[in-house]
Amino acid sequence: MTTEPNPAGLQGMDRLDPQLVASGALMFSVLGPETLAGARESLDARRALLVDEMPLDGVVVEASSVTVVGRTITVRIYRGTAERPAPTLFFFHSGGLVLGNLDTDHRMCVALARGAQCVVVSVEYRLAPEHPYPAAIDDCVDAVRAWVTDARANGTDVDRLAIGGNSAGAGLTAAVALRLRDEGGPAVRLQLMHQPMLDASCSSPSMVEFVETPGFNSQSAAWVWASYLAGHPVTPYASPAAAPTLAGLPPAYICCSELDPLRDEALDYARRLVQDRVPTELHLVPGTCHGFATIVPAHPLSLAQQAVEVAALARAWS
Repeated sequence: MTTEPNPAGLQGMDRLDPQLVASGALMFSVLGPETLAGARESLDARRALLVDEMPLDGVVVEASSVTVVGRTITVRIYRGTAERPAPTLFFFHSGGLVLGNLDTDHRMCVALARGAQCVVVSVEYRLAPEHPYPAAIDDCVDAVRAWVTDARANGTDVDRLAIGGNSAGAGLTAAVALRLRDEGGPAVRLQLMHQPMLDASCSSPSMVEFVETPGFNSQSAAWVWASYLAGHPVTPYASPAAAPTLAGLPPAYICCSELDPLRDEALDYARRLVQDRVPTELHLVPGTCHGFATIVPAHPLSLAQQAVEVAALARAWS
């Protein structure tokens, strides 16, 4: 596993935005059984530091949990508004379904809560390979439903709900939207998907092309999907790209990057949403790789993307 900053020979380095390259923060690694433990340890250490460094600027952060039959799901609450009942975004973190925790997208949750003047409920779902499908999506759906059941106590406006996530968490967002549609709700106003991981087939042109790219690569994608499915058949709730129809889903926001193996599955999902008459906003960010907004959060492209995602939420609340 290569973890050197800006390792030589990676695909697309000449097409990346110069500020991203100059940051020295771009890494390359291939996730697999031999590298998973080290990747988890390294990411957890770095992200814990980010939590300590991130200014809250008025956002109140609380540790909490929801209880469902047989288990307790840990959540972290970001209150960007004192309004009650408040608009609420349920957020699912990145990490390829095998990495990550509530610290992973802390910075993004603070920014969304503050900018969109909402409450963000970040969900700590179970990870593969220890907990394969359907553990992660069950945790996400159950957390949403349990939180909404206690909406009065939680200060939640059940008429202004959204779901969202980053990377694998964005893929879970799409899967949760499908289940909520098919299983009677609760209804949400927006599915916010930042660089979503949607297609277990790993067969799109960008997946075939980007075998060795910074941020994420198709070699890792194939292993994490295999770890998550663990022999389970590919179904829409596991791999949203397999859904036969996207009609009836809530409005969608999708962001993807030019130099990302996940690019084309995001573009295809957006096209299918539009064809099924789901209001959809799509952003393809040029000169960026997977995870650019996390790798270099102060980069102008990262800040611009954050602003349009805040605006998408604000429109959903209006």
